[in-house]
Amino acid sequence: MRNRRSTRRLSAERVGLLLGLGLWLGLGAVAQLPAAEWGSVEGQIVAAQAIAVPVLIKKKNNAVCAQDVPDESLVIHPENQGIANIFVYLRKAPAMVHPTADEPPTTEVIQDQSECRFRPHALIVRAGQTLRCTNSDTITHNIRVNAISNDSLNFILTPEDKAGKTLTIAEPESLPIRVNCDIHTWMTCHWLVVDHPYAAVTDADGKFKIENLPAGEHSFRIWHERQGYLNRDYKVTVIAGETEILPPEVIPVEMLKAK
Repeated sequence: MRNRRSTRRLSAERVGLLLGLGLWLGLGAVAQLPAAEWGSVEGQIVAAQAIAVPVLIKKKNNAVCAQDVPDESLVIHPENQGIANIFVYLRKAPAMVHPTADEPPTTEVIQDQSECRFRPHALIVRAGQTLRCTNSDTITHNIRVNAISNDSLNFILTPEDKAGKTLTIAEPESLPIRVNCDIHTWMTCHWLVVDHPYAAVTDADGKFKIENLPAGEHSFRIWHERQGYLNRDYKVTVIAGETEILPPEVIPVEMLKAK
């Protein structure tokens, strides 16, 4: 009886020892995981020289679309030659994504149609994020989405439909996808669908900022609707705890001409 009890006690001690060892090893493995360090980058994309961008004057077909409509396929700042509506993005999500942006935002992205124009002209939406399409005009518009990895879409938005239609695009797209209003054929815009937070659209000055990138070297893509890729391999080095101010990326005029 005593031997049996001793054996049981010894077995229990061994189990406890093994459990403790496993816990210690597990904690040690966690402790040895590399800690992510994060940094941000700011940049600007400019044309090599000033370019005259014409205004499209559309034939009057109703009171709403009677005004001149600017050619938004190329928007350049008249003073600093900054190019608006350029997408700067990582082709794929990096191995580590900042914990505050690991999941798609809960806020909606709004795509409006106003004064016979898409507003904004270029937008970014995360896969799984809600995109709401609205119509502020007093006339009917439609939205036709020419997707690559997702189903294509085509639907009507009735006049002053502020509630609009909500979409959730499931898969990321390798390229920005074109969106049209077939009723007013000059109306176009582009959506970039990504599965990570590391993408931006240049503003009116051609500037962009991408925050909370993992430290190290990254290769971004620079894409504009007239040319497609302006740079497939835009290398950026991110320094932990810092915001790196990048030199302006200068685009030759020939790459900005309409095809």
